[in-house]
Amino acid sequence: MSGAALVLARVVAFAIGAYVVQAILRSAIRTVVVPRGEQTKLTSKTFLGMRAVYELLGRHQRSSEERDHLMARYAPTTLLVLASFWALGVILAFIPMYWAAGLHGFKECIYISGSSITTLGVRAPAGPFESALSFAEALIGLGLVALLISYLPTIYTLFSRRETDVVKLDVRAGSPPTALEMLVRYKRISWLEHLDQTWEDWEHWFALVEESHTSHPALVHFRSQRPNSSWITCAGAVLDCTALSLSALDVPFQPQAGVTLRSGFMALRSVALYFGVPIDPDPPPNAPISIYREEFMLLCDDLAAQGVPLREDREQAWRDFAGWRVNYDQALIALCALVEAPATPWSSDRTERFHRPTLLRPHWRIDPIDMPPSW
Repeated sequence: MSGAALVLARVVAFAIGAYVVQAILRSAIRTVVVPRGEQTKLTSKTFLGMRAVYELLGRHQRSSEERDHLMARYAPTTLLVLASFWALGVILAFIPMYWAAGLHGFKECIYISGSSITTLGVRAPAGPFESALSFAEALIGLGLVALLISYLPTIYTLFSRRETDVVKLDVRAGSPPTALEMLVRYKRISWLEHLDQTWEDWEHWFALVEESHTSHPALVHFRSQRPNSSWITCAGAVLDCTALSLSALDVPFQPQAGVTLRSGFMALRSVALYFGVPIDPDPPPNAPISIYREEFMLLCDDLAAQGVPLREDREQAWRDFAGWRVNYDQALIALCALVEAPATPWSSDRTERFHRPTLLRPHWRIDPIDMPPSW
């Protein structure tokens, strides 16, 4: 190789290495530091690739409980793998940059890069240019460790805050949670006319979920401690309960229920849109939903049999309920499909239409089947 060609090769090698380093730093900063969660290819591909691995392993599980136990490791493990990819990428990116300095062979550059990022000092750089590269790589390595140390406690703090109300809902709405069980239990303790505090608590919960699950989207995949519960099925049960209280229950009007429902569907829409779910941001009140009219009528029969006071005009109640449900129906079902939530009536039991992204097909696909009309 001629002198000019060698110089050009070293310049290109340095440029490629520098480009990879900045891409990794952008991925780490946008994933961990930026308060508004931003998608990066490295992060999304890592999660999709690890999801494929865990789904392959899940096929060999003998029961749904074992599969749930396996999938509970998916998100934490992927975060650690992602951090490893960042570190490995920095090591590999600095190798051609050291080589571009022209003071060592390619094999020696590998040792220098690994020594610099770990600050072990087993290989000393030669010359001021290599020393500058070594200092930069060491700072990046320490920065990645600092980000990981600060990021994981934040994740688990937000997870704990989310799960507190999820566990409480098991007491109030069963496991898996349903609006039917929630209303029946409230009737038994004479609480149907005093639900404002409950709705206010869940309004705060939805605000927490919207902020945390879009800033730290890995939280979406963190599974609840109880195998029959999930943050998203709990959200669906609460939203259905508020929609039923506004449309079908014969109780005094509760403004807080409407505020909570709006807070809830806005939160689910924000999380769903972050993950690229193609949902209608402003659906008409009579748009199709995934609940059949007959299902609604059977639910009303069950509520009436348990002594829950209902409005006489059930047709109008159905239209009102469908008008509320349409605001969160698609986001709820899509997120249930995304996290593979445990089977729960009126939410994760009807996810067949929604096909989440995979490593080979990184976009959502919704089967064009006829859905029951809302009217």
